[in-house]
Amino acid sequence: MLIAFGLGSLLLGLTPWLGVASPVGAGRAPVPRPTPADGGAAVQSPHHGIAPANAMEPTAPVLDRAGWTAAASDEETVAEDGRAANVLDGDANTMWHSRYAGTLLPLPHTLTIDMHRTAVVSALVYRPRASGANGRVGEYTISVSTNGQDWGSPVATGTLADDAATKTLGFAPQGARFLRLTALTEAGNRGPWTSAAEINLLGDPGTPAATVDLPRTGWTAAASDEETVAENGRAANVLDGDAGTIWHSRYAGTPVPLPHTLTIDMHREAAVSALVYHPRASGPNGRAGAYTITTSTNGTTFGAPVAVGTWRDDDTVKTATFIRTENARFVRLTVTTEAGNRGPWTSASEIRLSGPAGPAVHGSWGKITGFPLVPVATAVLPGDKLLAWSAYAVDRFGGSNGYTQTAILDLKTGKVTQRRIDNTGHDMFCPGIAMLADGRVLVTGGSNAEKASIYDPATDQWSSTTSMNIARGYQAMTLLSTGEAFVLGGSWSGTPGDKAGEVWSPDTRTWRGLPGVSALPAMTADPAGAYRADNHMWLHATSGGKVLQLGPSKQMNWITTAGQGGITAAGTRADSPDAMTGNAVAYDIGKLLTLGGSPAYENTPATRRAYTVSFTGSQVEAARTGDMGYARAFSNSVVLPDGKVIVFGGQSYPVPFSDATSVLTPELWDPATGTFTPLATMAIPRNYHSVANLLPDGRVFSGGGGLCGDCATNHADGAVFTPPYLLNADGSPKPRPVITGGVPATTAPGTSLTVTTQGPVASFVLVRSAAATHSTDNDQRRVPLVSTPAGTGAYTVSVPADTGVVLPGTYMLFALDAQGVPSTARFVTVS
Repeated sequence: MLIAFGLGSLLLGLTPWLGVASPVGAGRAPVPRPTPADGGAAVQSPHHGIAPANAMEPTAPVLDRAGWTAAASDEETVAEDGRAANVLDGDANTMWHSRYAGTLLPLPHTLTIDMHRTAVVSALVYRPRASGANGRVGEYTISVSTNGQDWGSPVATGTLADDAATKTLGFAPQGARFLRLTALTEAGNRGPWTSAAEINLLGDPGTPAATVDLPRTGWTAAASDEETVAENGRAANVLDGDAGTIWHSRYAGTPVPLPHTLTIDMHREAAVSALVYHPRASGPNGRAGAYTITTSTNGTTFGAPVAVGTWRDDDTVKTATFIRTENARFVRLTVTTEAGNRGPWTSASEIRLSGPAGPAVHGSWGKITGFPLVPVATAVLPGDKLLAWSAYAVDRFGGSNGYTQTAILDLKTGKVTQRRIDNTGHDMFCPGIAMLADGRVLVTGGSNAEKASIYDPATDQWSSTTSMNIARGYQAMTLLSTGEAFVLGGSWSGTPGDKAGEVWSPDTRTWRGLPGVSALPAMTADPAGAYRADNHMWLHATSGGKVLQLGPSKQMNWITTAGQGGITAAGTRADSPDAMTGNAVAYDIGKLLTLGGSPAYENTPATRRAYTVSFTGSQVEAARTGDMGYARAFSNSVVLPDGKVIVFGGQSYPVPFSDATSVLTPELWDPATGTFTPLATMAIPRNYHSVANLLPDGRVFSGGGGLCGDCATNHADGAVFTPPYLLNADGSPKPRPVITGGVPATTAPGTSLTVTTQGPVASFVLVRSAAATHSTDNDQRRVPLVSTPAGTGAYTVSVPADTGVVLPGTYMLFALDAQGVPSTARFVTVS
């Protein structure tokens, strides 16, 4: 079931369920095809395009195992040949097994791979034994080392599903010689055993971790040769910021044979950890294939290569991660082959260099946490828990199977538990989600298009509620100020068309139709028709049961939900076109930010544009704010306690299930300036079917992507990002305010709380616990609170009386100091 952790998958020698074959590398054993949770074949929904061919190819190369050795904490050599060396022999029928003859050695067990050379590594591929279930790895950690002695903190942790599928456990790419897998539990709790048939490692995926682009001001470029007769192919073009100009090796007259070199002179020394290569946009000729990268402090003496590899023959941006960070002034790219073997040419549109991120400016990423499913939908729960779910299977969707794979991440321990939910008869893939007034999670439609289910975090139980009147999938939902839940659109499931609004009552647990709330005025002009045009609407509930629909259609609308309901135009979103697969975030009272998107759901260029939408009463005003540094669709955005907004991931050209054109640099928007600041680079692409959520400690979870079966773009994992406001320049945590008391479990709108703190604070803010799926999170809202001192270490904090401002539900209460550093939140339900 579980197919992919991390950036790429070793999916070789199989016929994928989407009908695209992946090549088998020389000397590599084919990987067994995973099976759905029910043992049957997956049926793909007709509403999704087939996963592109590049989604079937591992995005990171499988490293050559020649000369490698393996050692284990213990191995079975009496009852069978269970030596550690078997994980490197290419035979799936042999295995390493922890010792079990005589005296059993208890868990944990470790397996250490020594590559006997330093290489960039980004994932461990674990193939369970073929002869039975005993010893399958359950909970695990992965650590890396350059010398076999200094291991540091784990680079990845997680929990594997108890099945025979090959699993790819990803982490931030980095240079290492040694890699250690530690099995903490046996997946089925059958005994104190660990086993593995084969271990492979993946190399550089082209996504460096925790880096930022270095400023190119004052840089110069020189090449071994350049074309100046037939065209302007000068080396300087790689630094001009224009994707339409290129450096090209000389071809007029007598071409200069490969290799060709391009040398960047930064005219100052800087720490450099990656080179980013943009192929030319005007055609394939000259795309770099095999390459090496070297560095120098003087431009004369260049050391041993810091990166070696071969880039694919396509037009996507490529990154070479260095095996170590280098302090250098000069960086030289040497290209030894043309990617398509079309001729003795080399070309490049742009060259960028990246250096280590500064924590106090760019934030930092934690270890990768593996999930036993692709987290396509998530919800933040009290008790420091994160609820996640996928579909009927952990790695694929299709049909209406009547059950859902779920998981819960314990944010305190990092442990993930998996559970299949059968009792509601509901396959909750592609649903609508609303966080209810009492803190429960309402999930509607999707693959079982009329169903509705409720998760109660207080009891950790799922139950069913009355089915909707209209079958839906990809619908939009929000809680209303009345405590009812509103739903609109959703032609992905059921019969496409005008999926009018309806409202669920928590008192009667029934749905009331709103024939006056047609979905037609809120649709985009997507060329694919209704089943795309009404997807993932951006809804913001306001006073009196009203809702502002502010996207993704360029036309905004006011919706009323009393009686028969009604929908009236609220103007256009300034000069924005339709922005499907973009999103909106409520960053202040009556103020929202919209980010990115594209005119159609897929296969159209995304936009860099961002807009503010504010309203007072019925008056709505939209204005363009600063543009993002990157065009994004399928991204996720999160409002922070200080009112700034982070946008994660996405693609510049949206294609479901693909990792091509991924944006790996998050950006932070500041409402005070309207500008975006780049943050530390992500290690793993987060595109279609990814999520992001604000956590109660002020950090952000970002994860998921994929769910396409036997593809290499399933990302069954996530990582926690620590924003800059929590970090000193050296990466150490800043002192934080502490809420010591005065926060009840529940309170009512219009009440005042006497909150005590450890030391002085400047302000308090409520941020609603939120649920995300498909780039949309209508549950997010940030509500600044009025507070006054009430004695030493005490404050009177006023909760707004208007339930259109403080929407009923569970909130995280943060205290912030004068520098905007937030406390860890206390949960409070306002209802």
